[in-house]
Amino acid sequence: MGKIYCLMGKSASGKDTLYGMIRALRPELLEYVMYATRPMRTGETDGVTYHFVTPEYLSEVEKKGLLIESRTYNTAHGPWTYATVDDGQVDLLKGSYLMPSTLESFIKLRDYYGEENVIPLYVEVDDGERLQRALNRERSQKEPKYKELCRRFLADSEDFSDEKLAEAGIKTRYQNLDAAECAAVITESIDRAG
Repeated sequence: MGKIYCLMGKSASGKDTLYGMIRALRPELLEYVMYATRPMRTGETDGVTYHFVTPEYLSEVEKKGLLIESRTYNTAHGPWTYATVDDGQVDLLKGSYLMPSTLESFIKLRDYYGEENVIPLYVEVDDGERLQRALNRERSQKEPKYKELCRRFLADSEDFSDEKLAEAGIKTRYQNLDAAECAAVITESIDRAG
């Protein structure tokens, strides 16, 4: 039976970079593409980065009982929803998966697929470094959304508080000071979890 490895951390903690590095180190880990109602950013691809859909599409999925979890954020640009859908992408008999995640989605996935099948991989970075990374990323966008950057940065402090991490049973934290080193440590943890 495979496992779902949920890679999570605050915004700009390096999750996307680590995700790519871990996938390169362990290409046998299968992918799951989440759903999002937000606009695509520069360099993103529909069906690869996310399935970019409408809120109406997610309502239909929910009516069919296929919505595992969803989170709606009241952003500076209106509500954006991110969701995990039981659309046939995940089959634990076929192998293990590496999934970008939030704390909330990790908990719902764990409840849906079973605690023994869903493993948290929580990444941390100093807040000053995260803020600089987020600012650099936003500056590279065609239309930077600085208000949203600030909202997310502040919201992450609450969403990933020490108390919430403890409640979710997350004991191990991976320090992303050097992406290659962090990816190697996470990969070793995945190998041990089997």
